[in-house]
Amino acid sequence: MVAEAKEVGPNRYRESYGRYFEDFIIGDVYEHRPGRTITESDNTWFTLLTMNQHPVHFDAEYAAKSEFGKPLVNSCLTLSIVAGMSVSDVSQKNIANLGWTDIKLPGPVFVGDTLLSESEVLDKRESKSRPTQGIVTIRTIGKKQDGSVVMEFERTMLVPKRGHAVDDIAEY
Repeated sequence: MVAEAKEVGPNRYRESYGRYFEDFIIGDVYEHRPGRTITESDNTWFTLLTMNQHPVHFDAEYAAKSEFGKPLVNSCLTLSIVAGMSVSDVSQKNIANLGWTDIKLPGPVFVGDTLLSESEVLDKRESKSRPTQGIVTIRTIGKKQDGSVVMEFERTMLVPKRGHAVDDIAEY
């Protein structure tokens, strides 16, 4: 379901990602691949870009004296990657993210860890004010290569019904 080839002309097709409102089924779990191995550059650049000045993310000597013994990957980077891994499957067609709740960080992430993620459909309903759209809530879990959970959050999205996504109605 992740990718669909849509005919846009004779012998011409365009890939289309994401799900329509009708495609979400409560209780379904979508595994997002490929995984993503975190590099030192990822962590340093993200930390600098976001102006996070906590030395546990970029000062190896400081981090060596912490309870972790080495630099931690910035948790906002972990959130961004885990959420990003889900986009092509669950939110590529979204109109908007409506909210993020219950963000949890049960375990640390270090340079060299590989992240994998999956999303479970928790709830869905038709929009009361937008007849061509629906509201879907998912829980996304990020895990390291050893299966330990490092990130968990819920996200509510406004999703178009079939035939009403931008790539259904607009030529771009």
